[in-house]
Amino acid sequence: MPPGGPLTLTDYAAADAVALAAAVADGRVTAAGLAALAAAAAAASDPALDAVVEWWERPEPHDPSGPLAGVPMLVKDLGDPVGGRRCEAGSRLLQGHVAAAGTELTARFRRAGLAAVGRTATSEWALAATVEPAARPPTRNPWDPARSTGGSSGGSAAAVAAGIVPVAHGTDGGGSIRIPAACCGVVGFKPSRGRVTAEPAGLELGGLNVAFVLTRSVRDAAAVLDAVHGPGLGEAATAAPPAGPYARAVTARPRLRVGVTTDHAWGRATDPEVAAAAEATGRELARLGHRVRAVRGPHLDGGYREATLAVWAALVAAEVDAAATGRRPGPDVLEGHTLAWYEHGRRLAAAGVVRALDTLHAAARSVHARFEDEDLDVLLSPTLPTLPPPLGTWDPAAEVDAAWYYEHSAVGDLESTTSSYNCSGQPAVSLPLHQSVAGLPIGIHLAARAGREDLLLSLAAELEQAFPWSHRHPPAWAGAPG
Repeated sequence: MPPGGPLTLTDYAAADAVALAAAVADGRVTAAGLAALAAAAAAASDPALDAVVEWWERPEPHDPSGPLAGVPMLVKDLGDPVGGRRCEAGSRLLQGHVAAAGTELTARFRRAGLAAVGRTATSEWALAATVEPAARPPTRNPWDPARSTGGSSGGSAAAVAAGIVPVAHGTDGGGSIRIPAACCGVVGFKPSRGRVTAEPAGLELGGLNVAFVLTRSVRDAAAVLDAVHGPGLGEAATAAPPAGPYARAVTARPRLRVGVTTDHAWGRATDPEVAAAAEATGRELARLGHRVRAVRGPHLDGGYREATLAVWAALVAAEVDAAATGRRPGPDVLEGHTLAWYEHGRRLAAAGVVRALDTLHAAARSVHARFEDEDLDVLLSPTLPTLPPPLGTWDPAAEVDAAWYYEHSAVGDLESTTSSYNCSGQPAVSLPLHQSVAGLPIGIHLAARAGREDLLLSLAAELEQAFPWSHRHPPAWAGAPG
């Protein structure tokens, strides 16, 4: 961001949250000025994207003494609602629903100084790795409007990529932060299980789900993690306290043991262009002095996918039945895919859910064992097995059985790498290190041992220097001249 003078829309759209907070602290811009720039950025970019479900006339209050005071953010329309604001989970069933209260995480965002300015689009009940819900228009990729943003936090990823906000909330139960980050060319960080509070929801999905943010830079991910990490009241899972600030980890340069794999975790094919990007990243890390070698990635069989489906379906059934909207679940208010998962969840016996959780625990142990057996600090791979799929690959009205999503859907296949680390609870990140020949983002995925966000952020920051992306902007970028 150029020094001195008033902040322009181009300055704003290019800056990360740390830089914008510094501009507020220096008096170069006010929090109200940043909110106005965010609104201007949304007006410039969002009509082509449909990433923002609702823009609030007044931003939510924030703590002016927080480390990111005045920085605008958007909140996903699911997972961590803002009390008194609508939260509709991308579904016709919940249209008009107002959240009675926020969560501990939204309170921590506020204390960090982040000013929520609206809601972003999600797939219905976060069930699909693309944002093409029946309730509203599809969210379009800023790099190519004919492509998916990924999901389920696709609205957040598109908003960050387009320069509308530097930080946007997301949830990740199978890759829903990292998949859209890879599709849209931004940073998608998933902390360890228990690092960021889940209260008052507790361990949804047996601990598969984690909430955090999508950002423009690695240092932003570290800054937000420094501001919000730690257990809440009655937390069901906690991670050991970090050895020091995550912002300090960004500048550290430990030499690490890095495994590189281009294997598809479900035994299918990986796009050659995507695989080549991962291999190039591994070669660069070796040049930088890390101990790098090719390894096999985690391979989780169909039993793992069936167990994931069971746990997700049970949660969807419980949440849909608990929705006090006066509308009965059916094809008029739920997508065909969601209805199939709802019905699957209602048929499950309690013993079946317990068996599914046992299967996921065994799968988690196998993922952890891969790091032990291969003596790794970090495992590097493509985030996705393919480039962002075209819109229309997903049909929200399709009447299919619940298992079809993982076994036959190209959208479900996007979760093949990312979901392993929801199961294991390890920290992971997708970085926008490469682009395809056609100019589409290619995300590179890094996963570390449980609790080692510091190593992950250190390596991510080093790769950000080796393969910088801050100068790359999509065609639907709010800062474009004219």
